[in-house]
Amino acid sequence: MRIDKDLVAASATPLVLGILADGDLYGYAILKRVSELSGGGMQWTDGMLYPLLHRLERLGYVSSLWGTSDAGRRRKHYTITPAGLDALADRQEQWTVVADALRQVWHTAQGPSAAREGWA
Repeated sequence: MRIDKDLVAASATPLVLGILADGDLYGYAILKRVSELSGGGMQWTDGMLYPLLHRLERLGYVSSLWGTSDAGRRRKHYTITPAGLDALADRQEQWTVVADALRQVWHTAQGPSAAREGWA
């Protein structure tokens, strides 16, 4: 299944902040986690992730620190900040409202996609 780019863009910030709320990670590990969480349905690229991480850094939602992997490679590790945790909580509230509205619409419509996706 292909996820529409508008939906990917809208979910990117809360996904990354939520992933980092579980612990510090470097870029490739974030990409891998997104793929795992979506069952492979979301395949982000470096070109999508790194501009987002840089924007989240500018906003003060994440911080980064260079480190070295077990194999000796330099990697930039990203950490969620207290401001990022606040932003995540705010986004969770917003997504709850949106998801509830969608559930109501899909339940009312009782279309085959609503039942198939488990939203009804």
